Amino acid sequence: MTDAKPTATPYRVLARKYRPATFADMIGQETLVRTLTNAIASGRLAQGYMLTGVRGVGKTTTARILARAFNCIGPDGKGGPTATPCGQCRHCLAIGEDRHMDVIEMDAASRTGVGDIRELIEGVRYRPVSARYKIYIIDEVHMLSPQAFNALLKTLEEPPSHAKFIFATTDIRKVPVTVVSRCQRFDLRRVDAATLTDFYGKIAASEGAKLAPGALALIARAADGSVRDGLSLLDRALALAEGEVGEQQVRDMLGLADRGRIFDLFDLLMKGEAAGALGLLAELYQSGADPALLLQDLLDLTHWLTRIKLVPETAEDPAAAEIERRRGREMAGKLSLPVLARCWQMLLKGLGETQNAPAPLQAAEMALIRLMHVAEMPPPGELARRVLDGMSAGGATGASPATAAAASSTPPAGRAAIAMGEGGGRAPAVSAQPAPLSATSPAEALAKAPMPESFAEVVALADAKGDLILRTNLARHVHLVRFETGRIELRPSAQAPANLANRLGQRLSEWTGKRWVVSVSSEPGASTMEEQAAAVADAARAEVMTHPLVQAALAAFPGSTLEAVRDLTLGGEAAGGGEAAG
Repeated sequence: MTDAKPTATPYRVLARKYRPATFADMIGQETLVRTLTNAIASGRLAQGYMLTGVRGVGKTTTARILARAFNCIGPDGKGGPTATPCGQCRHCLAIGEDRHMDVIEMDAASRTGVGDIRELIEGVRYRPVSARYKIYIIDEVHMLSPQAFNALLKTLEEPPSHAKFIFATTDIRKVPVTVVSRCQRFDLRRVDAATLTDFYGKIAASEGAKLAPGALALIARAADGSVRDGLSLLDRALALAEGEVGEQQVRDMLGLADRGRIFDLFDLLMKGEAAGALGLLAELYQSGADPALLLQDLLDLTHWLTRIKLVPETAEDPAAAEIERRRGREMAGKLSLPVLARCWQMLLKGLGETQNAPAPLQAAEMALIRLMHVAEMPPPGELARRVLDGMSAGGATGASPATAAAASSTPPAGRAAIAMGEGGGRAPAVSAQPAPLSATSPAEALAKAPMPESFAEVVALADAKGDLILRTNLARHVHLVRFETGRIELRPSAQAPANLANRLGQRLSEWTGKRWVVSVSSEPGASTMEEQAAAVADAARAEVMTHPLVQAALAAFPGSTLEAVRDLTLGGEAAGGGEAAG
């Protein structure tokens, strides 16, 4: 006879092989462990526990450790409930092998009906066969039907002294509050990447494998706080090579792009270099990077740069890679917060489109194209200011107080710039350059403004303070009746906001630190500032039209029109706007 060959031990995945057997083996849940340890040591054993958290953080593992802790009798068979189960007594061994008769596990995802719960409740009244407590572990409890929850309520509130209920759920919002209120709730938090990296490194060493620190960090980041997900990824990584598993191999396994290339791609996007950015995207795609993960990496980079922008010390985080610290500081110094915020919103929208698109690469390309076209766009506040300044510079919509004053004080002979169009066509109007935003410091912004001595100065103050809506309403919809320092009497037009007077008084008091009284009058008052500016522009145009040189130019070019009148000495447009029929 020949000897029988020994049966090979079946391989156990890392998630099962390294499942914690005691509270001391758990990572990242210090608060939970401390609370349960103290409760068990003091004999405060609740009748129900509700364990919540994302997948893979240890909810079911905690439930099984509790089952052992409640029923452990110690190696000598004389022990009581303990936070450190011995792992040697018959109860610890049977619970660890999922064969204990008094520990009933139920998957609520597959047994959702009221009949399943009634069957469970029927067994609650019977005492345990051999253990100290009968333990009911219900996983994914939020999947139970409303009728099943109702059937469970009374038993859960007043269970027999020998029964304990432990619930686990990934969606606590779907569990009725009547059930949650009858349990002690524990929220298991995500495990941070640094803890996971250290944990996976120890497991790899115990398995006789070697992974580069960068590879372990990538696995920990991809795990997203889930210990079990990371262990599954580590299982795959250990099968990649016989020697050391490098960072690039793990990137290829996960479909991730090289971190340096992500910085390069983001830099090209911010510079608006479409050909380079799309070429790099195609290159990364051909090398195996997933388009959705590429956008996710860009989102992560945007968040990283924003944190460095707000808290520069973030770039000194030793847990971050050297390239992230060095290039992060460099790029964050070149970008403004409004630009980063806009990048975040557009990438987030593009990520959703890419994940749901039939052609993910095309969706990612379109998202990056949109981002490139708005990368250099000014913030909304500056755009609004430019629009208002441009409107004020033209006579058709009215001029600003300063422009109107310049137009009225400059003689017609000094205004000699005429924009002409031939053949009856409209010549391009001369537009004023937008006034640059004043770079005031926070201390200067908080300083009290001087008291305005005219209504025009009030409008200019609103413009300087950035209240563009108030500034537009004052120039367009207010007929001034009387003005004194500290007191304004006005007649708002029908289009003005109902609270314009109150808002103006409040804002002036805030800006100047003095009390202002703004009252509404029934008197007609003066024309609005825009109407005054338009009248000045019309007068200037009419006066310039009588100039012999202008008449000669119009005669020399039939069909021409006078587009604008500009003050060459001041370099600004004194008046303009309307088009003369030619």
